[in-house]
Amino acid sequence: QVQLVESGGGSVQAGGSLRLSCAASGRTYTTTAMGWFRQAPGKDREFVAAISWSGGNTYYADSVKGRFTISRDNAKFTVDLQMDDLKPEDTAVYSCAIMLSTYYSGSYYKAPYYDYWGQGAQVTVSS
Repeated sequence: QVQLVESGGGSVQAGGSLRLSCAASGRTYTTTAMGWFRQAPGKDREFVAAISWSGGNTYYADSVKGRFTISRDNAKFTVDLQMDDLKPEDTAVYSCAIMLSTYYSGSYYKAPYYDYWGQGAQVTVSS
């Protein structure tokens, strides 16, 4: 079992910044990647960003590229999502997720390949 606890989020005006953090605990020793997904009301969950655990390679959705930055701390088993230049369309519940097996690189973008999920954190951006 793995537990993921998210913190951060909140409300901000357009153009502002927020930071999300996710701490993993439990059976994390086979972690291959951690990622962030989001779901807005009435919409499907979508990929936001991911980071490979060994090499630190990063992957971003086109909609957040250049505005969001994902980072990790291997020692603390945390992953952060720095969100800058936020837009109203970024409003959603953001969830972190952990991948415990090795797949192809395209798997980082796809929710079914992740094994455990956090409870979600609300991010609201007003215009």
